[in-house]
Amino acid sequence: MEKQIVDVPEFSGWSKSSTTPVSFVVKANGLVFVSGIPPLDPDTGTFSVQDVAAQTRRVMENIGLCLKAAGSSFDKVVRCTVYVTNAAYFTTINEIYGKFFPGAPPARTFVVVGSWPAPFDVEIECTALS
Repeated sequence: MEKQIVDVPEFSGWSKSSTTPVSFVVKANGLVFVSGIPPLDPDTGTFSVQDVAAQTRRVMENIGLCLKAAGSSFDKVVRCTVYVTNAAYFTTINEIYGKFFPGAPPARTFVVVGSWPAPFDVEIECTALS
């Protein structure tokens, strides 16, 4: 099976104008790969500087848009990696993140990073079944 780049309608404008060489979602071999998703506002195409709880909620909502565009859903997610600028955000992120995986959560890694070239503190990537 060849890889398929999935268009996420809510992010089409941003991804076409971005100089970053990345696809938000790729499907291959029955899997859906969602790139690290930042707290990008799909209505404005900008990063809204908010607290980490609001950022995490926006990231998870954005992942939901990506999964839906690929024909998948949160209950099919098998792995996530959470990238964050401060380990002190662990509890807050878990409170929001956990609401999207109420049953059997996926495997996960939590990684503290230095920063991004944009004003946000959390980014999450995932792999799901188609």
